[in-house]
Amino acid sequence: MGSRQELLGWVNGLLQTNYNRVEQLGTGAAYCQILDAVYGDVRLERVKFNANQEYEYVENFKVLQNVLAKHRVDKPIDPTRLIKCRFQDNFEFLQWLKRHWEAYSSGAEYDAVGRRNGKPGGPADSARPMSSASSSSAGAYRARPATTARPRPAGVARGAVRPGSHTALPVGSQQQQAQVQDLTRRVADAKVLIQTAEKERDFYFTKLREIEVYLQQAEFEAGSELESMAKHIQTILYSTEEGADDDVDGAQADLRDEQYADQAADHMEQLHVDEEETF
Repeated sequence: MGSRQELLGWVNGLLQTNYNRVEQLGTGAAYCQILDAVYGDVRLERVKFNANQEYEYVENFKVLQNVLAKHRVDKPIDPTRLIKCRFQDNFEFLQWLKRHWEAYSSGAEYDAVGRRNGKPGGPADSARPMSSASSSSAGAYRARPATTARPRPAGVARGAVRPGSHTALPVGSQQQQAQVQDLTRRVADAKVLIQTAEKERDFYFTKLREIEVYLQQAEFEAGSELESMAKHIQTILYSTEEGADDDVDGAQADLRDEQYADQAADHMEQLHVDEEETF
């Protein structure tokens, strides 16, 4: 039911958020507010919209499960899988949640930002404030008084760098380091996209393979509508850019050869049994 881009566009449009990956929904915050858009009675003050730890994700899913239980929605949920922020688990749950919203939402305009009291509803990483420990340490560094210069040890030349000492990087080196960090981040994002695409490919390939095996093993009455439909589906499954006929004929020929080989083996085994009984 819709691609991941369409589902993310729906989530961001409904909740006024900025999610760009399905995996980011594993915090449970967006799921809670989607149910609030349906029922209007979710206690969003208990939802941790800036959650970035798994124990916080669990708290959000407790809120979600309480809402479903309150409205007697019979939908089994496994938070232990969803909070791992894997694509397939959250993609399937988001598909179900979209169908549920379409079936039970009143269609009235939903004030997402107002319902969460202006809290940012997107990924926590995009709006994570500086921690108090970081800010205090930064302030301590700025307020550190200047110290008198220590005498240079004997045998150490002026300008020499001692082991363990830290020196400021030149401007050019800082720019190069920033470029390296940016490229590293891009490579990590590309790896995530590749892994997601591979998961989607394997998911749909498995389904097509199951259909193929079923059609090969099923027995349809010759000339029936089901046989015609099965052949048409096989034509689609085996189609290539060069055409489907040769592939379908080849596949059917291979299947016939296997059937003939099995029949021949059964026949030879029966002859062997008859010979033993004769003698």
